[in-house]
Amino acid sequence: MTRSDKNPSNGGHAVEVRGLVKHYGSTKALDGVDLDVREGTVLGVLGPNGAGKTTLVRCLSTLITPDSGSAFVAGYDVLHQPRQLRRKIGLTGQYASVDEKLSGFENLYMIGRLLDLSRSEARRRAAELLERFSLTEAGKRTAFTYSGGMRRRLDLAASMIGQPAVLYLDEPTTGLDPRTRNEVWDEVKRMVGEGVTVLLTTQYMEEAEQLASELTVIDRGQIIANGKIAELKAKIGGRTLRVRPADPLELRTMAADLDASGLTGLATATVDAEHGTVLVPVQSDEQLTAIVGALAERGYALADIATELPSLDEVFLSITGQKASAPQDAAPIREEVAV
Repeated sequence: MTRSDKNPSNGGHAVEVRGLVKHYGSTKALDGVDLDVREGTVLGVLGPNGAGKTTLVRCLSTLITPDSGSAFVAGYDVLHQPRQLRRKIGLTGQYASVDEKLSGFENLYMIGRLLDLSRSEARRRAAELLERFSLTEAGKRTAFTYSGGMRRRLDLAASMIGQPAVLYLDEPTTGLDPRTRNEVWDEVKRMVGEGVTVLLTTQYMEEAEQLASELTVIDRGQIIANGKIAELKAKIGGRTLRVRPADPLELRTMAADLDASGLTGLATATVDAEHGTVLVPVQSDEQLTAIVGALAERGYALADIATELPSLDEVFLSITGQKASAPQDAAPIREEVAV
């Protein structure tokens, strides 16, 4: 019996996880994880190395069995209906896992046949996905000759052969150059536009901002924060007021006047000469209003006023106490077990 059979109204969630626990010896990789992913959206799962991101993906894709808890994906019970579930999901891991001795076409055709597609349907899907991922010309070459970016695109294509309802992307752009990374992002957006639900693990803040509609932060096997990006930014408090004077020569005078007014509190107004603005940390709407009013009283003509929430990097640092990873342009292609 599927989840949808038990409860036809499951809140529109493609993934529902409750109390998931997984041990590796004395290490608790997952410690009571609760998670919901709405259908047709991207949930970004952020966390430092060793936080439990890959273990979560492996549990939800039936590669490993959790020690306790429950999980339903695409209406199927992960623990009791793994065979049925595998026909509804796709997985792209941290490193491309294509067969290097086979051509790109043969890799995709083989996976299609393993998913019980007919020979003609498997050939059609393989050709369709090679074209979609700009691999048609390389389709007859062995994957051994592919660049890292090409292997990653082939790996992503392989995860789509069965037209999954739910797709797991476990740090999918690790080791890709910026151009290829952008191509992968574009393809993920297209999949979501077609109704696919995506669970994305990443350490890259730019990737999360580009793709995810909601975020979950995991650390030491536990969910420590979740919500929309703007909500998480608001949780750590504080905004930055960015003021551009009409006269660029007034930048330093404006900053000095604001400091002297006492309206900046314990913070200091700083000058961003490159952008011709003065930056002031603000903690409330009242403080923001008072600062703008004080500038008007002192006769400053303002060309632009804007407020900015903290960056996602600052949110990650505030929540986990660690800095986020910067995207890398090169990384070895290999398999490894990550907790």
